[in-house]
Amino acid sequence: MVNKQAFEETLAHVRTGSSPSELRITDVRFTDIVGGPFHSSLIKVYTNQGLVGFGEVRDGAEKVYAQMLKSRILGENPCNIDKLFRRIKQFGSHSRQGGGVSGLEIALWDLAGKAYGVPIYQMLGGKFRDSIRMYCDTEIVGKDTGTAMGNALKKRMEAGFTFLKMDLGIGQIINEPGALSAPLGFLEEMRAKSRNRYNQNFNEMSDEQIRDIANRHYDIYNIPHPFTGIHVTEKGLDLLEQYVADVRAVIGYQVPLAVDHFGHIGLEDCIKLGRRVEKFNLAWMEDMIPWQYTEQYAKLSRAVTTPICTGEDIYLKENFRPLLQAGGVSVIHPDVLTTGGILETKKIGDMAQDYGVAMAIHMAESPIACLAAAHVAAATENFLALEYHSCEVEWWDDIIISSRLPKKLVQNGFITMTDAPGLGIDDLNDDVLAEHLHPDIKGLWEPTDNWNKFYSNDRLWS
Repeated sequence: MVNKQAFEETLAHVRTGSSPSELRITDVRFTDIVGGPFHSSLIKVYTNQGLVGFGEVRDGAEKVYAQMLKSRILGENPCNIDKLFRRIKQFGSHSRQGGGVSGLEIALWDLAGKAYGVPIYQMLGGKFRDSIRMYCDTEIVGKDTGTAMGNALKKRMEAGFTFLKMDLGIGQIINEPGALSAPLGFLEEMRAKSRNRYNQNFNEMSDEQIRDIANRHYDIYNIPHPFTGIHVTEKGLDLLEQYVADVRAVIGYQVPLAVDHFGHIGLEDCIKLGRRVEKFNLAWMEDMIPWQYTEQYAKLSRAVTTPICTGEDIYLKENFRPLLQAGGVSVIHPDVLTTGGILETKKIGDMAQDYGVAMAIHMAESPIACLAAAHVAAATENFLALEYHSCEVEWWDDIIISSRLPKKLVQNGFITMTDAPGLGIDDLNDDVLAEHLHPDIKGLWEPTDNWNKFYSNDRLWS
């Protein structure tokens, strides 16, 4: 006979708050914040057992991509992650349009981990590493010279970061006479439309005028690289080469340094610039041309010796395969909030490994996305480094509340993984969120009942 007292004493140390097979989704709500470092739509997925899963829509995306999926997951068991992902994945697409599917998928993993009491990386097969190397992205704003950028990167190294990234592109030389060639008047038009979009007071304008300014800015800045007619002259190449040389003069050659944001220049100019900077031992050159141009990536990869990297705007594993098959990349660079989420990113990393390609992870969002990416990084063998974009955001760590995670997630350039269930987040700090609400999207976790019965015949076959 079982001793009742002993049984009850044992039960006191066993978590019985969740019955995973009976768990059901009851609600989905959102809060929009800015400055952490960009615009983020944070997600809460509620359940019938009091467990809450946290997710996030991709930086700069629109939460409607997630809201429209609410009716398709209400009443379902969030632990059936793959089933629900297959149900909703047709409603995602590349870049920010993948943010709704991906953000909800992350919240499902968080709930499953909490329901079963295990961290997400354990459900992915366990850890390859206990700590996650972060690479620190440093924007060009305020760093007009290579020496200034070098000094900024040196401070990152002093803070413990062992992997660095900076911008390098035509934006740095667009005001230098003779550095670029383009159809006459085109560069001036780009600058004028940018000033109209970002550097003026709209208070005296009508909605129609403001909309026209936004549309014309969209038109010119969404011309794909091969069609702009912008070329870098020898003077421009000299200036960019000197910029990198000055950076390396400050930080040395041993620390990995990746480069990004080249601007809308075509393949041939990318090759010219790539050959100029090969001598500086760069970790990779990122997103030099749109990721869709598979054959151009293969040509670029064969023409230069610096590793070529892309992938932050690619949705779903199958869309990474052509680049890998063509030999177009040495580093694949998915964003967990675009790919389709945690499991899809893990699959992408494993597939890349079959081609001898490393996986870095793009991340420019809140600690929710950061932790989701960290769990993937822990569980993927060919992982290289995870992006970190919020060194200057003093309140970034305060967004989350956790009894199991360190107060400061990124310490000395690394995130240390713990045994905390799910993502490891107990709750979000509403006081902090309230201080940083998006000025046009105010309100904390407001009801989304209008999406409860949003319905269409989703079947793609007859």
